[in-house]
Amino acid sequence: MFRTIKRLFTIKTKFEAFLIIYALALGAADRGVIYMMQYPGWTGKLLALACTTAVFMAGGKIIDAVDMQAELGYFD
Repeated sequence: MFRTIKRLFTIKTKFEAFLIIYALALGAADRGVIYMMQYPGWTGKLLALACTTAVFMAGGKIIDAVDMQAELGYFD
């Protein structure tokens, strides 16, 4: 029972990873726009840059993890 539920939330392919990264990027871009409206000037731009940088870092880790799991044969 728990194994089938766990499989629903497991990223198995790069396509699924890219979909997750895309969703993260949309949320970060929206949050960055909100930060720039709330904090005018360089402060808002710095916070918006931090949002997008976090997506780049998380996206790289997600893709590396999918590659590593494929190498080790977790999803055979």
